[in-house]
Amino acid sequence: MADTLDDDEIDRQLPDGWERDGDEIVRVYPFDDYLDGVTFATHVGEVADEEFHHPEIRIRYDEVEVRLTSHEAGGITETDIRLANLFDDERA
Repeated sequence: MADTLDDDEIDRQLPDGWERDGDEIVRVYPFDDYLDGVTFATHVGEVADEEFHHPEIRIRYDEVEVRLTSHEAGGITETDIRLANLFDDERA
């Protein structure tokens, strides 16, 4: 099991555009088109499945919200940060 990051580590490593919300990191990705958001959410799901670390994904009309935490560790880990960066790469 991965160790949780402390507050300083999270602040240093948190990718641009992501925010901390308690024991989760969160990013809202805006989209001009609903189906573009659905496609992005599908890509996020595929990456998450490959990495065996699954986020909470909320699809709205013009945005997709992604939330990451490591439930088994009880907080935010390196894995969450790594996946946040991978998801950002999917959006680029």
